[in-house]
Formats: sequence, structure tokens, C-alpha cells
Amino acid sequence: ARHRGTLSALQDRYGVDAKIICAIWGLESFYGERRGAVPVISATSTLAFDGRRGRFFEQQLIAALRIVQNGDIPASRMTGSWAGAMGHTQFIPTSFLQFAVDYTGDGRRDIWSDDPTDALASAAAYLQRNGWQRGVTWGAESPNGSLQPQPGGPRFATTENFRVIKRYNNSDAYAIGVGHLSDRIGGAGPLRSAFPPDANGLTKADRITLQQRLTARGFDTQGADGVIGSNTETAIRAYQATRGLAVTGTPSQALLQSLR
Repeated sequence: ARHRGTLSALQDRYGVDAKIICAIWGLESFYGERRGAVPVISATSTLAFDGRRGRFFEQQLIAALRIVQNGDIPASRMTGSWAGAMGHTQFIPTSFLQFAVDYTGDGRRDIWSDDPTDALASAAAYLQRNGWQRGVTWGAESPNGSLQPQPGGPRFATTENFRVIKRYNNSDAYAIGVGHLSDRIGGAGPLRSAFPPDANGLTKADRITLQQRLTARGFDTQGADGVIGSNTETAIRAYQATRGLAVTGTPSQALLQSLR
């Protein structure tokens, strides 16, 4: 609501649905709350030296140096994720050079500041230049859709704009996440079909219960959202160690039962 004017203006200028722009912002940085604090020059230098994706990160390092040279941001303020994704919308340096825009007109393409305007405009420009079709939805849940990310789970009918979202992050799950979040921002309800248990045999409700019970036992998972990340894995390992179990950090139905 606070940024509705900016988002509406971006929709008019670039043709990209304002709700899609907002959803990308949400998925990429929790609406600017988690922009990353790792120095990008250091991160990309380290990853280029590491060698596993050396050529890619050499390209990112050179692009990051060019961004500093162009005057968009001082090196001291150029921060991002451990892999060099930057700002509100988590652009990698090469994408920044190609797609970032100075929407505010201050002479700098500043996707790092507290003001998200340039970052949101850059995301819109990215989608537009990759073929976004004005007035077309991303898709929708459909029992007859051909896209089913997980056997037994929801099916989706998708449009060309779904594939454009995947140019931002080449993942069906990511594009569905952006599309569905944009729908929810617009007032739509939840998906009608439920996702089946995950590879460990746990539903989302099971994972939330697991996190809640670990935390109640003194093994803090830093929240109960049903997402098994590093905090939950650390808590699981600590719990397993105290119980004399194999220390794997992996959730399971047996682990959940042991916490009941």
C-alpha cells in the first residue's frame, strides 16, 4: 500500500503487472528487509578464485568493478548475498549492467538504498526486455494444466509470461511462487489443491509441528514456517546428539514422533 503509486507508475511505463513486481520484491528480499550485507567485490573475487564456477564469477567480479567505475555505488556500499546478488531485487552484477535503470533521475542506478524505486523499476525493465506481454496473466491453478511441479500436487496452466518470470530465476517453483504471491497480493485465496508430503514424508503442517516442538524442547529453530533451512537443520542435529541418534540434521516422521 505504501508503494502503490510507484508500482502503478511502473506498470504503466513497462507494462508489467504491479503485483508481479511486488511479488518479486517479496521473494527476493522480504520487501527489502534482507538485501544482504556481504561486500560484493569480496564475494565475487572469492568465488572466482574458488573455481567451481570460476568463469561465471569472474564475469560477475568484472561487472561489479564496472558498476563502481560507472559511479552507481561506492565499493563500500556495494553489498549483497554471499553469491553477489544485490539490493532489493537481488540483481547479479551482469544483470545490473544490462537491465538496471535510474528511474528516480538522480544519475545513479541505486538498487541498494532504503528507497526501493530504482530496484523495482529495474525488475520491471528486466521483465519487459525479456518479453513480458502487457495485460497477460502469469497463469493459474488448473486441474487440466500440463505443469505439475510435484506428483499428486496442484497443476497449473501457464502463459508466456510464466516463462519470462523464469528468465529472472530459471525455476518452475520460483515462477509459481511469484505468480501465486502476486495473486494473493491482489486478494485471491490460497491454492485449492494441497501439496503432498515432501521427500522426507512430511507435510507442511508436519514440518511446522516439528519446528514448534524442537523449539519447545530448547532447540530453537528461529521460527516455525514449515521451511527446513539451516536453523532447523542445526536444531535437529543438536536434538539428535542429545538423544544419541545419528546426527544427520534431516527431518523425518520418526524424528517428529520422538518429539511427541
